[in-house]
Amino acid sequence: MESKPVYIDRDGVINKNRSDYVKSLEEWVPIPGAIDAITRLSKAGHPVVVLTNQSAIARNFCCVSDVERIHQHLISLVSKAGGMISGIYYCPHHPDDGCECRKPRTGMVDFARRELDLPDGGYMIGDADSDMELGRRARLKTVLVLTGRGRDQLERIKSKDLPEPWKVTENIFSAVQIILEDSADD
Repeated sequence: MESKPVYIDRDGVINKNRSDYVKSLEEWVPIPGAIDAITRLSKAGHPVVVLTNQSAIARNFCCVSDVERIHQHLISLVSKAGGMISGIYYCPHHPDDGCECRKPRTGMVDFARRELDLPDGGYMIGDADSDMELGRRARLKTVLVLTGRGRDQLERIKSKDLPEPWKVTENIFSAVQIILEDSADD
């Protein structure tokens, strides 16, 4: 049986978030355990796809080449650890642009499914309600991590009585453990 894809948000999940955006490779700092977690998923047969809103491009805080450099570095780190990232998709648009690729819209998942020939279903790991909403819209099991904006976003979800994530956990490493246990039951 084919392992389900795992879609992962970048800033606040794989790397430390910054209030002024992650604009360069020098500002990109992996969260401890994140590279190992992605590698574990990959080695277990799960296609790993990174999905990230990068409006810093539209805001002229950085350019496409800065974002691409970060992504090439991430791919390299995971590869050196023995894993593989199947794809990285990002939305370069401003939130007001109304594009189809900006989370919580499903454009990046739809594109990844077509381009990588991925099955329906799977998981979404993120630190924001927009990640959880994308997951619900794309019919994914959602895992909210408490790194990055996760704690504040969980409070927001509860205070606004929004749909709760499938699971809430400390970080990407514990999220991967939850996914590996759940997928073993399938």
